Amino acid sequence: MLLLGIDVGTSSIKVSVVDAATQQTLASAQYPETEREIISLQQGWAEQSPERWWNDVKCAIQKLHQQGKYNKSDIGAIGISYQMHGLVLLDKENKVLRNSIIWCDSRAVPYGEKAFEELGKEKCLSELLNSPGNFTAAKLAWVKEHEPSLFEKIHKIMLPGDFIAQRLTGQSTTTPSALSEGIFWNFKTHALSEAVMQYFGFDNHIIPEIKNVFAEHGQLCPSVADELSLEPGIPVSYKAGDQPNNALSLNVLEPGEVAATAGTSGVIYGISDQLTYDLESRINSFAHVNYTDTLNRIGVLLCINGTGILNRWVKNLVGNLSYPDMNEMAASVKPGSNGLFVLPFGNGAERMLNNKIIGTHFYHIDLNKHTQAHVIRAAQEGIAFSFRYGLDIMRSNGMTPSVIRASRANMFLSPVFTEAFVNATNIPVELYDCDGSVGAAIGAGIGVGYFKNTAEAFKNQQVLQVIQPTQTALYNDLYQDWKALLMQRLQTEAEK
Repeated sequence: MLLLGIDVGTSSIKVSVVDAATQQTLASAQYPETEREIISLQQGWAEQSPERWWNDVKCAIQKLHQQGKYNKSDIGAIGISYQMHGLVLLDKENKVLRNSIIWCDSRAVPYGEKAFEELGKEKCLSELLNSPGNFTAAKLAWVKEHEPSLFEKIHKIMLPGDFIAQRLTGQSTTTPSALSEGIFWNFKTHALSEAVMQYFGFDNHIIPEIKNVFAEHGQLCPSVADELSLEPGIPVSYKAGDQPNNALSLNVLEPGEVAATAGTSGVIYGISDQLTYDLESRINSFAHVNYTDTLNRIGVLLCINGTGILNRWVKNLVGNLSYPDMNEMAASVKPGSNGLFVLPFGNGAERMLNNKIIGTHFYHIDLNKHTQAHVIRAAQEGIAFSFRYGLDIMRSNGMTPSVIRASRANMFLSPVFTEAFVNATNIPVELYDCDGSVGAAIGAGIGVGYFKNTAEAFKNQQVLQVIQPTQTALYNDLYQDWKALLMQRLQTEAEK
């Protein structure tokens, strides 16, 4: 059996075909080649077109087929990974009503903060494990107030992966994991939160049928199968947000195991068997892929919005350099970037900074000594230091990893970033060869019952490299200088 994995990223769609018997990737493709834009009509807003996602999925799959590396008729299951927290709205004809308000959009922060106060902090944290923040429920509240005529047309709300599954199968489903990331899920009752729905004035009928992550979410429609050159009836047997899926792809499923990713945003994601939460909601807790009514598997998530997006911004700034070229230039500069520091928080409200929008800042630029290489290295070190800041919050909440697993991709392709990460956090990193689309494919194999258990699904996974901390004192001193600048900036913002 072959497994098709679809990863609906912010920048592009990635698809892969995996041989279930060997867990080897036979082919992968990405579409579009250039990074997809984020529509920002006002400061702090971020939207994308769901129909554009769907078109890109179809183009990516056709591009995958063109490689001719597998028999299309052998594909037996489809899995989906997707950018978390986005809001997709469909009418009764399953037409998209507006652009998706995506994960890094900040407009709903006041709605979430008001709900947190009025529902009660203790109730929110004990039942939802989070403040409503600017997650999906709060985004929908914004639509209700600002676009009331459109709100009245809503038949179903969906997360991005729910939408792609709907387009593939014609069926509307969601999962406890998806609802928890939208702050719709009550972990005490293992059901849709009536308190949230009633507070915001949402009807329960707008929520699709709820199924487990590993379940059949419909079968490939004949018309879509024909368009995609696939067999009709293939089940969509797995769908999960990108961070739970990244953890799955790294075989991070049991309490104490921790994964990290550093793509457009940066995330540390650890597993707990307790209904744990941060009193200040700087980190978040969601239902992991293997969460059930009888098994607590909670993904404790630290998110940093300004990560790879800063690296991309620097790439555009310096011009005509590839990422490998940038990494080589960064490595030519000593740690500390000759006194240049960067706060990387320029991609919306940062939860770990109590939903503050403080922007990206460069400190101590010296026009006589700082070069492109210093700017590149300082940006990558600033991203690594932001991970350390967030990890210290996780440590204060009982998450104390001895090793972190990550895919050798995105920022972890940079030796400078990886060195700064392990030394600033003082935690070794294991690197693996995997990505979101491959993880989604493996998830599909689990969901369709091909693998007896998760251990069988990852029996062939190998560690590519282990990076150990070797300069912790140096990087800790640099981090403390960086943190002092962050504290100054936060104080300045608080005084405005």
